[in-house]
Amino acid sequence: MTSQRDIIHIFEKLRGGAVPERAVETFAVGIEPQRDEIKRQLELLRHGEGAVKFLRGGYGCGKTFMARLALLDAQAQGFATSFVVVSDNDLHFHRFDDVYRKVMTELGTSSCQRGALGDILDRWIAKQEAALIELGNDPDAEDFDAKVRERLKTSLANATGGNATPDFTRVVQAIFDLKQKGDVHEAGALISWLCGSTNVAAATKKLAGIKGEISGTDALPYLRGVLEIIKAADYNGLVIVIDEAETILRMRKDSRHKSLNGIRQIFDVSGSYPGLLWIFTGTPDFFDSRQGVAGLAPLHDRICFKKTGRFASLRQAQLELTPFDQPRLLAVATCLHERYPARDRERLQTRISRPFIERLVADVTAGFKGDVGVVPRQFLREFVTQMDLVDEQPDYDPMKEYEFKIKVDDLTAQEQHKLTGKPILIADDATDEPVLKEDVW
Repeated sequence: MTSQRDIIHIFEKLRGGAVPERAVETFAVGIEPQRDEIKRQLELLRHGEGAVKFLRGGYGCGKTFMARLALLDAQAQGFATSFVVVSDNDLHFHRFDDVYRKVMTELGTSSCQRGALGDILDRWIAKQEAALIELGNDPDAEDFDAKVRERLKTSLANATGGNATPDFTRVVQAIFDLKQKGDVHEAGALISWLCGSTNVAAATKKLAGIKGEISGTDALPYLRGVLEIIKAADYNGLVIVIDEAETILRMRKDSRHKSLNGIRQIFDVSGSYPGLLWIFTGTPDFFDSRQGVAGLAPLHDRICFKKTGRFASLRQAQLELTPFDQPRLLAVATCLHERYPARDRERLQTRISRPFIERLVADVTAGFKGDVGVVPRQFLREFVTQMDLVDEQPDYDPMKEYEFKIKVDDLTAQEQHKLTGKPILIADDATDEPVLKEDVW
């Protein structure tokens, strides 16, 4: 049952042209096969597999939407999740410490949507305490905390096959010690350090016997430790989305190559992280161009996309999302129309009628030269605006007064490219400088 708060969130996000972060399943249509494949991946995680999946699709196909839906499905099935957007400003994918920090910052569960590591640690520690009590240990005994401390170390060592770094273990034990003393502030600071923060005071780090910050070399082993704590806290595993991987195409050649190689490393070690699924989203050009995956043979050979005629297996590494068509746009609009929180439902039904919705689809599509695949964001903004006007203005009749007009300044670079042919900047291997690319998306 979708809450009123979630309904309000959906329409607020769509008004701004963004993908909602919650309740997207309420208008998820036309992607049932892809959604089922992600659910199959989640089932593999339950059985101890680790995997990487790539969502492939052009601009407007709904990659971010599908990724958000995957995380909501994962949380509903008892997984922790993290949603990270690739940025050429503050996330360099070849630096695993950057990636780790972003993943930890966005770590969430069904009960704690962001920054959930502290909550997960509390659950895990409580389970260790409960296990000791079941073995006959007295929780009021003077040595009980010492036994818990030792059990935390042993549990981490067993779960990671002895690969938990000493610093990681010491920080976890120090967090427990500080919480037992009631020093919540210092415990929170160490949790921040464990999440990759570089702004923790030296005096606080000294409490745990550590120096410096988590390095790129340490990041993946730390992620393994966090993964095992997540599972030991009764979650089924962790699903990480890396959205907009095509941003890598705009990086300089050296950074771009290192980032692609970082993805290859993650793909190669994924099987040794049972319960962890990485989902990368990217455009066909990211996967097929020489500036992208196709330019790094070891990665391309592992995840190349194969298609026979118009058919592609959903189970290969790249999961294809197809462009919107008019029936799918109409279906999405119908779902949103049914859920719009109207003050006068009868007026909304009369003014935002099926003929008007069909006209809106046709007008927006025509505005983008018949390219239905690129119009969903603009269409949904227009559609929500028209419902808002009907809800706010008793005399407003969209069939008489509405006329679709494109404001070029409101369009993304990709939308402007589709509308006007305006080229998009992409890095060039020869000069290592941004150049104009005619058909990136």
